[in-house]
This record gives sequence, C-alpha cells and structure tokens, in this order.
Amino acid sequence: MPIIAATNLRKTYRSGKVETTALREVSFTVEAGEFVAIVGPSGSGKSTLFYLLGGLTPPTSGHVIIDGIDFASLSDAERTRARGQKIGFVFQRFNLLPTLTAMGNIELAHNIAATGKPLDRDLLTHLSKLLRIEGRLDHRPSEMSGGEQQRVAIARALITRPAIILADEPTGNLDTENSDAVLAMLRHASRELGQTVLMITHNPEAAQIADRVMTMRDGQIQKIAPGRATDRIDHTVY
Repeated sequence: MPIIAATNLRKTYRSGKVETTALREVSFTVEAGEFVAIVGPSGSGKSTLFYLLGGLTPPTSGHVIIDGIDFASLSDAERTRARGQKIGFVFQRFNLLPTLTAMGNIELAHNIAATGKPLDRDLLTHLSKLLRIEGRLDHRPSEMSGGEQQRVAIARALITRPAIILADEPTGNLDTENSDAVLAMLRHASRELGQTVLMITHNPEAAQIADRVMTMRDGQIQKIAPGRATDRIDHTVY
C-alpha cells in the first residue's frame, strides 16, 4: 500500500466574491522509501499541495491518505497529533526558535511529536555527525550560518524517525555547497533510513536527485518522469 495517496484533491480559496482554484483534481501515490520532487512555476499549486499533504490545511474536496490514515477525516487535534508522529518538515526559512539552542530546537520537536519515547541519543549523534553540526548544538540560530541552521532543521525533522519528510524549497536560501549537503542528507534519509521524501523545489537540477519528478502547472500534475539520481551529490558529503 502506498504511504502517500492523494485522490481527487481540490483546493479553492475565496476572497469576497472572488474564488480561486489552486488545485484541480490532483491524484497520485508515493511508495514507502521513495524520493519524489515536485517542480513547477510560481502559482502552479505545488506549495498548496505541500500544505495539504502535511495536514496543514484541509482540501476543499478529495482525500489525503498518509500511512493508512485519511487526514481529511480527522479533527484538528487528531490531525495535529498524526502530523507530529508521521511527518517531519523542512522549510526554506528554517523556522528555528531564536531563543533556543540547536539542541533545544531538536528536543522541542521530539517533545511535540509526543511519541512517549525518550530522545534517541544514538540517532542524535549519528545525525549530528552526518550533518556536521556536532559542534553547534549549544549555539542559538543567530550564532549559526544559514547552512548550519538548515542542517539543524533537518536534524529536527529526522529526530523522531518520521515515516515521511516534507521539504519545501529546502535549498532556496543556501549556496551551492550547503545546498548539496542538504540534498545529500535528504537522499540519505530515503536510501539509508528508508524514509519517504517529498521535496518542493523551483530548481530543476536539484529535483533530478529524486526517484521521480512531478511537474505541476495551473493546479494540475502536468507530467511525472523518472529523476536522474546521481552519485555526485551523495559523494559531496559522505
């Protein structure tokens, strides 16, 4: 059974008497452990799709099944709980709390997930070494570079071992070296940790490290093609 199944997703926004349709009957599936990139121009609907898949906003119609759970059927509280347990988020703007250290941000994400399990220190050590942030865990965001902040954000997303990683333009604010490091870690999460990765990106080159690339336009999926998952990016970091 697919870990993500979107069926006839439609999202319409209304402002006064003006109605705008951002998604039009979008359907697709993603298998467990697969890395899928979604590309498209501004206004194509890719960000709206991201928010629907993450349970951050409900669809106007249609269904989102995440790891066997129909998010559209859940109450707000149930959806928040399921989201915390099933999905790890990586955003373009990092979204780290400025008053907390890197370690504090990672611990907070673990506590919010409410898994009832203690923080996995071995996993934290593993991720810190892979992401090259082991020496930055006691620093606040203002004391870190953009690349370091994004790598902390990835550790935060992975620390609860979520089945799915949703990444929204994760390299948008980074230079080439840090972009490659972030892409390599997302690829590692898919290949080595067995997590499903769905990445929104405006960068066609970055999208090519995925197993499949979905191109969106005018609120619909225009085409789905295989990516060209290269070894170059993986070798840049590991």
